[in-house]
Amino acid sequence: MSESVPVRCPACRRQHHYTAPSYPCACGAPVTPVLDRRAAPDAVAHRSWDDEWIALPCPACGRRDQWPHPELGCACGTVLRLAVTDPPADAHAEPAADPAADPAAGRSCADPAAGPGPEPVPPSPAAAPASAPDPAPPGPGPTSTTHTATSRTPAPQPRPQTPQPRTPNSRTPAAPTPAVPRSAFRPVAIRTARDAVTSAALYLNWLGHGDVRRADQRPTSGIGLASRGLLAQVDPSVRPASLRDVECLWLTAMTESAECVYFSLAGYADDACARADQLRVPLFVLDLTGTPQPVNATADALAARGG
Repeated sequence: MSESVPVRCPACRRQHHYTAPSYPCACGAPVTPVLDRRAAPDAVAHRSWDDEWIALPCPACGRRDQWPHPELGCACGTVLRLAVTDPPADAHAEPAADPAADPAAGRSCADPAAGPGPEPVPPSPAAAPASAPDPAPPGPGPTSTTHTATSRTPAPQPRPQTPQPRTPNSRTPAAPTPAVPRSAFRPVAIRTARDAVTSAALYLNWLGHGDVRRADQRPTSGIGLASRGLLAQVDPSVRPASLRDVECLWLTAMTESAECVYFSLAGYADDACARADQLRVPLFVLDLTGTPQPVNATADALAARGG
């Protein structure tokens, strides 16, 4: 979980506490930017694509993806862009043990792949006199001596074998592997229109749609997002989405032979919901926490089955 850091607005000198959001990597691990405490935040005056996106490495798989740059909106109207630093190289990696330095390192209990080492076998009490036999008592001749030494030297006993667990027969069909549940969606709190677009893009990525980008065609209202076989529209305005907005999205998706989904911050008009049910267009409402809430049955089905 990311740490909350104090941030002071350079315009009004107001103190804030900011927690960097975590983004879901394709492998399922959370990716959290590391904030630079020594650098002061910058007031955003002009926006550009290079400044709004940063490349973050995944601590689990090492994959680098583009994610939104951490920003904070002050109550005075200033948008603060926080400085980000690279995580230390050994933050998520542990040095590998040298097997030559420690022979027992390869058989550590923490390593599930390594089996337990051979157990020490105590010396057999019957085999101990074999290395140094007791002197034979005096007898009448060599025959008696040889017989006594032979009787005192027992034959080596075979080492008892530890019973191994039986492995299942190869003819027995393997049990089906249970499906791995998806990780919980990590939303981004919505404070600006850009946060609404970021939340919709993260939700589409969580559903299984990779390579989410800006759509080539600009929608009638809001911002368009596109992925392979999918066209999405994000409406961050304060008015409910209209019937025309839903129909235009559906017509544009039909021309591109793609599915479509609508995200609205202020909800939908009644006739827009009825038309979306007829056209089977999923409708979602973005709450202030950044979590899309399904509005119709088509959206419920999409959220249940994923992308």
